[in-house]
Amino acid sequence: MTDDVPRGTQTLNGPWIQAGRLAFLALYAVTVLAALAWAFSNVRQIDPQNRAVVLHFGALDRVQNAGLLWAWPQPFEQVILLPAADRVIERRVENLLRSDEALKADRGASFATPLSDALAGSGYLLTGDAGVVQLDVRVFYKVSDPYDFVLQGNHVLPALDRLVTRSALALTAARDLDTILVARPELIGADSQAAERRERLRGDLVRAINQRLAELKAGGQGIGVEVARVDVQSSLPEPAVSAFNAVLTASQQADKAVANARTEAEKLTQTANEQADRALQIAHAQAGERLAKASADTATVASLAKNADPQLLLRLYRERMPKILGQAGSVTTVNPKDDSRLIIQGASQ
Repeated sequence: MTDDVPRGTQTLNGPWIQAGRLAFLALYAVTVLAALAWAFSNVRQIDPQNRAVVLHFGALDRVQNAGLLWAWPQPFEQVILLPAADRVIERRVENLLRSDEALKADRGASFATPLSDALAGSGYLLTGDAGVVQLDVRVFYKVSDPYDFVLQGNHVLPALDRLVTRSALALTAARDLDTILVARPELIGADSQAAERRERLRGDLVRAINQRLAELKAGGQGIGVEVARVDVQSSLPEPAVSAFNAVLTASQQADKAVANARTEAEKLTQTANEQADRALQIAHAQAGERLAKASADTATVASLAKNADPQLLLRLYRERMPKILGQAGSVTTVNPKDDSRLIIQGASQ
């Protein structure tokens, strides 16, 4: 049997030629798809919680909010997704917390091996009255300037941490310990301004941070964020907590002892007053009895003193003097009118 297909046609329709043609078509299709993917790489849907910053050859071209974004592919235009203008982002400032090395050193620290100055002061802030406090700060911020935010890039969050740390340091240094947290409960009622300043702590910190952000913006170094709210959890170092608890316990015990002493003193005062009143009443009664007895004993003499009859007095004298003088062993009397005449009487009966 003979093949009627020409030799040249067999060469064009050979298996290697067909394989090369298929490979070329596949490569062409992949190239077209890759070109289409590259051309539409910056065409995307922007979610409501985000917005897109479009940079045209590195320069800010436009800001696209939620919706469909049409942009040229890279390197002509670059699309960077940012949070929406009303979206609030939370960040915990780690610079104000005690470092892991300091925490490890705290567990093994003793009087024989004290901590170094760097580790001992890690995470502690000094107050205006030479107190020590710890602050756990959470910052809630918004992206206010997309271009500054994109321009600063990875430097935004470290810069924000440093600004918060600086503001917290300045704020605590200008306040007393009791205007940051309730360290001494016994002073709460005595100082109402301290409680008001504790309530204004968060607002003062927000204003201080935003003021420094505005200064950076005015100097052309803005980071494109604005602080909306700050949560501050203040606490005392563990050794200070133990010391304050001991002082509070001692104060409570002292107050209790003073109250008990006042109660005992009041009881003693009442008992003393009762005894004094009773003694005074007894003294008045005894004085009345003695006065009545003295009045009864001297009633005769008093009545005689009122009677001016000399004969009666002389008769009574003669009647009672012998009895009185008879009680003595010997009595020598002198006449008051005539000292030359002695009356000797009184032989004992």
